[in-house]
Amino acid sequence: MEAAAALFAERGYAGTSVGEIVARAGVTKPVLYYYFRNKEGIFQAILEEAGRLQEELLGEVLGSEGHVLDRLALLFQRVYRGVSEHPDLMRAIHALTFAAPQASPAFDLEPMHRAMVEAVKAIYSEGVAKGEAAPRDPEEVGYLVLSILSFCLDLDHTLPRLADPGRPARLLALAFRGLEPEGE
Repeated sequence: MEAAAALFAERGYAGTSVGEIVARAGVTKPVLYYYFRNKEGIFQAILEEAGRLQEELLGEVLGSEGHVLDRLALLFQRVYRGVSEHPDLMRAIHALTFAAPQASPAFDLEPMHRAMVEAVKAIYSEGVAKGEAAPRDPEEVGYLVLSILSFCLDLDHTLPRLADPGRPARLLALAFRGLEPEGE
């Protein structure tokens, strides 16, 4: 799966052959076919693994205690850690997200997206209940928080010389505290 994820990240699904996958993995085609049936099967398995990793990450963050901003910063830290531990997996998902529809097999990424939004909404709503955040539309807050995370990941990936793992938490604090002068 690691070899396939690396190739899908480098060349896209359509640009990767079964022969290249097995050559990089150091196995034979029958081995791939036994475990995954075909190229689409290994692709689906990779995306299912991403979903499992996301569930694990969200379970940890949702089970954490602390201030709403600290918990959202923890979400950012865990996502950044996941991206650094599984860069090919993350690049393959990114490529899937932005590839032409016919360039890869159909896979519904909406549940993964929805899980992230729902996690942010839950953390935010708990923060509102504790008086740590102003009441706003939780769905919009979810999109705001995930937009910051997405922007920072994209920036760090496309312009690595500007990478700053602390940026997401600072932008999050700025978004929550606003741009109004202090004392108003």
